[in-house]
Amino acid sequence: MAWKRYILAFCITAAIFGTAFYIAQRIDAGRIADIRATEESISIDILSSETQFELLGHLDCKIIAENPVLSDELNSLASRLSVAEENLGATNKEVINLKEQYSLLEIKDYLLLQQISEKCHSKPVFVLYFYSNAGDCKDCGRMGQELSYLREIYPGLRVYSFDYNLDLSAVKTLIALQKLQGPLPAFIVNNRAPVYGFKTLDEVEKLIPELKTLATSTAATSTKASN
Repeated sequence: MAWKRYILAFCITAAIFGTAFYIAQRIDAGRIADIRATEESISIDILSSETQFELLGHLDCKIIAENPVLSDELNSLASRLSVAEENLGATNKEVINLKEQYSLLEIKDYLLLQQISEKCHSKPVFVLYFYSNAGDCKDCGRMGQELSYLREIYPGLRVYSFDYNLDLSAVKTLIALQKLQGPLPAFIVNNRAPVYGFKTLDEVEKLIPELKTLATSTAATSTKASN
């Protein structure tokens, strides 16, 4: 009787582990399917955005001013990438592929912004933010949240986020050009000297005095719209 109990216990245990393994496999398969669908959607968005880049380069300044440079597309891609990274992890190959595509699109937008500012004599306000999610930057998450919140307050502020450890030549070149050498998190405002370490919202606002112009223009736009 004893050995029958042992066999029965073994069978029950094996069934429990087998069921758990099967469910985990199905969940992982579902996540992979979701990330692939997201990747296909982002690929279409990127192709559309690249075409938009070409179009914007030939428009006059008045039209460009009325149609901000790809901010909605970038924010949408950032949200999708965040969900994908949470579901599958930062080291997942498909997540890394998405991050590389997103980083390239950010750099394209950044370069286009420079061209437009020269062509239209405008003064954009942008931040290049560098972070690491490899477990070696405890303040990167908090710093990213501060900058995201700041972008919500000032819609005209452009925040470009880059994974410092991403093995992508374009990102490495950007890091070299900006002479980034200190500890993370780090950010660069309008191509000025890099700022290292976590900064509070008040500290960041003091480091970006141009935000006052954005706030004024946003208020003016709202007032004009209400009238």
